[in-house]
Formats: sequence, C-alpha cells, structure tokens
Amino acid sequence: MQDFKKHFPALQGRTYLNTPASGLLSKPVYNWRKEQEKNFLENGNDYGATLETLVAIRKKVTNFFRASEENIALVPNFSFGLNTLLEGLPQKQKILLLKDDYPSINWPVQMRDFDICFAETTGNVEENIEAAVTKHRPTVFIFSIVQWLSGVKIDFDFLKELKAYHPDLLLIVDGTQYLGTEKFNFEDSPFDVVGTSTYKWLLSGYGNGFFLFKESMKEKIFPKTIGFNSAANFNSNPEETSFVKHFEPGHLAVLNYGSLQQSLQFMEELGADTIQNKIEMLSKKAKSAFVELGLLSETIVNRENHSAIYNIQGDDALFQKLKKNNIICSQRGGGIRVGFHFYNSEEDLEKLLEVLKER
Repeated sequence: MQDFKKHFPALQGRTYLNTPASGLLSKPVYNWRKEQEKNFLENGNDYGATLETLVAIRKKVTNFFRASEENIALVPNFSFGLNTLLEGLPQKQKILLLKDDYPSINWPVQMRDFDICFAETTGNVEENIEAAVTKHRPTVFIFSIVQWLSGVKIDFDFLKELKAYHPDLLLIVDGTQYLGTEKFNFEDSPFDVVGTSTYKWLLSGYGNGFFLFKESMKEKIFPKTIGFNSAANFNSNPEETSFVKHFEPGHLAVLNYGSLQQSLQFMEELGADTIQNKIEMLSKKAKSAFVELGLLSETIVNRENHSAIYNIQGDDALFQKLKKNNIICSQRGGGIRVGFHFYNSEEDLEKLLEVLKER
C-alpha cells in the first residue's frame, strides 16, 4: 500500500495519531502558500485576482462534496458559521442536542433562547436519538456526525430514515471530525446544513471552513450578519444581500481559503477511494486490537461501524509514556484519544500497540 509520509514532514521521527486535534500540513499546500506570500510581498494585492480565486475555491468545494456552488458559505471556522446561523434561526424552537457533543455545538445553542432537549451518546445512540425525537418533538437537531470524544459515527442509514419519517426536522451537522475521511455527497445526504472547520481531516490549516446549505434553508434561516463583501458593491442595499453572503462579511482571507482549495486538489490527486480505503483498513485493525486488549468502552465494542477516532482506556502515566515514545495523541474524556488518517500506516498502529502492551 502506498506510503504517504513523504508528503508530510511532521511525520518524520514521530508517530502522529493526533489528527482529531489537528491535521498536518502537506508539502504541496505549504509550497503553494509560500508562493502566495512571496507574490504578495513583491507585488501587493490584486483584488480582481482575489475574486477569481474565491470563485475557483467555491467550484472546488462544490465538486469535492457534490454541493451547490450558490449555497456554499466560506467561513473562518465552524463556530463562527454556527453562531451566525443561530442568530438567523427563529427563536423559541425546540432543539435536540447530544450530551457531551463538542462545546462549539452545544454552547452557542444553550446561550440563546431555545427550548433544548438532549439524547445520550452511550449505549445505542441511534435508538437514543429516535426516542428523544419521539418524546420531545424537536424542530431542529444539531449534532456532530462523528463524536469528538468517542469517535462514534452516527449511522447514515438511520439518519436517512429519521429524515424520511420526520421531514420537517432540520438536520444541522458539524462535519469537522468527518469530512475528509470518506466520500461525501451533500445533495444526496439527509442533512439540511453541513458546516465544518477544515484544519483536521481536510488538512487545510487554520482560519478556513465552510457551510453547505440545501436550497430550502433560505426560507427557514434568516441570518443578519453583514459587512462589506456581503453586498455586490458599495452602492448595494443591505436588504439585497444574498443568503450565503450573510456568512461572509468583510474581506475573506484568500491564503486561508486557497489552502483549502489546494488541499482538496491534493486529496483528489491521491484518490478519494484510496484515502477512504486506507482509513477504513487502519480503523478496523485498530478496533480489533483495542478490543483484544480490553481498551474500549462497551458502547464502541458493540457498534458495527466506527470512525477513525478511538478513545482508549489510559491514565496520565500511560499518556506520558506514549509521549516519551514520540507517539502524539491527546487526553480527552478521561481516556486517550487517537486517530488514523491516510498518512498513517500499519507500522504506526504497531508502534502504539507495542507501548500499550508494555503496561
């Protein structure tokens, strides 16, 4: 199987299993960024070229995720996009959240005047969600496709059935721990909105993200955020601002969004199937080994499909031992979180297992 380590200098001399915290920068993206900075240094800014670049970035996102170019908003990160969305969502609605979901999802909802209910993420999470929807009758469900603490990936077939049985339930999801791990077609998905930061599995660095909207959201969400760049020109009326442009006030950082474009191009060249197959292979091998060592919760052991993220049982002493062996991961939720991207290898997994078995 192809070795991708040559594209990522940060992998030299360490076992990097920390993509759930931050993805790595590839040489192709770095070289592009370096050239852009050099050009800005020597020639200044060409605003016309900037606008052309932004059009190209939207086209790349459109093609990669099978979305509508007119319904893509470029945002600096998921948190900004969600807060902007929530300000445009009519208040007093009943919103379903998942307990222990990422703070950037739950906190903004809890800070506003919504009627909130929760579903548990332990046990069978899909059954918990269905029970919560039946009991509370929420109008909106906001959640992460992949849970940041456990790596639980909400089953897509279940979500399609949920949307079919509850077509008026808005599904607004965070794809930050999911997008970049497998092929994804937004238009064919059950989701009404998908937002993401792109510094993790999409390997695009910081300060860039995007939101994808279904066309129908223009009649259900009424964002108020605005600034120059939102309007077509200086003489435009604020009321004429298009839906997605409310998410893009002010000048956009072309270096950041261009990094997203270049990273998507790089991943396309490697092959979406190749990336997905590599991640699935490593994830399955990791789960089998972790189960054998008794390192996973019962919730994870009993799930048929899982993401590339695992939270294994381990205390601070084990975490420090992993660091001493140049294995990079994170302490999360009372355990140790590891993740496997396409640039990881079976040797990385074996190195981790060697240390775990020494306990």
